[in-house]
This record gives sequence, C-alpha cells and structure tokens, in this order.
Amino acid sequence: MNDTQTCLAAVVQMGATSNEQANWETARHWIETAADRGAQFVTTPENTNYLGPHKEKVKLAEPTSGRTCARFAALARDRGIHLLLGSYNELSPEEDGSRCYNTSVLFDPQGEIAATYRKIHLFDVDVSDAVRFLESKTAVPGTDVVAVDTALGRLGLTICYDLRFPELYLRLAADGAEILTVPSAFTLMTGKDHWFPLLRARAIETQCYVLAAAQTGRHDDRGLRHSYGHSVIIDPWGHVLADAGDAPGIAIAEIDRRRVAEVRRSMPVASHRRLTIG
Repeated sequence: MNDTQTCLAAVVQMGATSNEQANWETARHWIETAADRGAQFVTTPENTNYLGPHKEKVKLAEPTSGRTCARFAALARDRGIHLLLGSYNELSPEEDGSRCYNTSVLFDPQGEIAATYRKIHLFDVDVSDAVRFLESKTAVPGTDVVAVDTALGRLGLTICYDLRFPELYLRLAADGAEILTVPSAFTLMTGKDHWFPLLRARAIETQCYVLAAAQTGRHDDRGLRHSYGHSVIIDPWGHVLADAGDAPGIAIAEIDRRRVAEVRRSMPVASHRRLTIG
C-alpha cells in the first residue's frame, strides 16, 4: 500500500455464461475500467471464466499454468495492479476427470501468482425447487486457509458459500487479515435475504474490510442459476461503502488500513474472546 495506507479497490460484477471468450472480454473490460479509475486492487466474481453446465466445467478445467490464469496474469502486469481472479475451474490431477477445484488466484502487479485458495465449503443444498444444487458432484473441497501479505495489506481469501461459516473468517482475522475477499455467485433466492446480513456480519465480527464481487442475472446452465448481484465493499464497522446494484459493472471504494487499526483499538474484540470452536 502507499505511504498514506490507502488505496482504491474495485469489485467486478458480471453475468458469466458458458462462453469463455465472452466472459474473458467482459471481465477484461470491467477490470480495465476499474484500473482507469485508479483502482490498485480489483477482484472478479466466482466462476469468472465459465458459468454453465457443470459437467462441461470439469472438462474445461485447467492448471494454474493454463490459458485462463495466463490471461489474467498478463492483465495484472500490463495494468500494474493486484488482481484476484475470483474463481475458475482448476484442474485436479488427483481426480479422474469427474471433479475439479473451485479456485481463487491472486496476481501481483508483476503478473506473478501471489496466492491460490481452493474453496473449502461446497454448496450442497436443497432449499427449494429454485435452489437445489450439489457442488460436490463436480468440485473437490480445498483444505487450506489462506491469508497473504501484499503491498495493499494482508488479504484473507474465501469464496461464496464459505460466507456462512464464521469460524473461517475469525481464523483469517486471527492470522492478521485486514481485507477479506468473497467472490461469489450467490443465488437470487438466498441473496435477497442473506447476502447483506452475512457480509456485514463478517466485516463487523472480524473488523476487516470485505470485498465481495458477485455474479448477476441468469446464466446458461439450463436455467438452474439466477444470481443476486450487489457486488459490495464493506468497511470494518459494517458500513456498505459501494454497491454495484443489479447490472454488470463495478463498485469502487477507498480502503484505509488505519480504519482497521482504529476500529480494533476502540473495540478490541479479539482480546475479549473467551470461547473457541473445536
């Protein structure tokens, strides 16, 4: 981060489909728009490169040395920004081709991979006819909690359904995270009731900034998915600083590490904690 400990961060909102080239062009457009507006850190949503039939997602899975990561690495380098590929379908060598990882990849301004995070909590739910999904059929759960030091502060990486498990976020905060990323494709039905309360709760309880880039609208996975949108940036007090609404675009706001320190100093909940999970 610069000498004043502030930077501009942006969350990208898009409605990805099974057309990988179109998804790339959309993501690149909004990332470049954010960089043109001065953003030094940009994050895209979950399933940035592909959101369609899930069996095809597995067939199209790539290693981090593949074309998808190479494209985003080059864009981070060309624009001199920290760039989080919210998630993509990472090839799992241990599997027989039936499942892949759902993986976030953080690129530094030189285009090098600074961190990867594989989604730990998979979306296996049967809420209603509109929300019935078994992510574990096509995805392998990750096992590692990931926080990484960057020039922008210490980042804690999570993905979508992880949001419902506060112990992960408390673990990241205990590991020094100041900024939490939650790239998502939250469903419309659950999003309208839970998206903002959960994101604000994670910010308030960890006293971190939360950057949640989201998918929006319908996707071409046989009508199974309709995403809520509302990519947001939330401060350590739980205030929503920026909201992208329902349409594709970006939300952008200032991140100030001094605000994290101020909130934690005025209400030192971490030192007050008496119970642990597990």
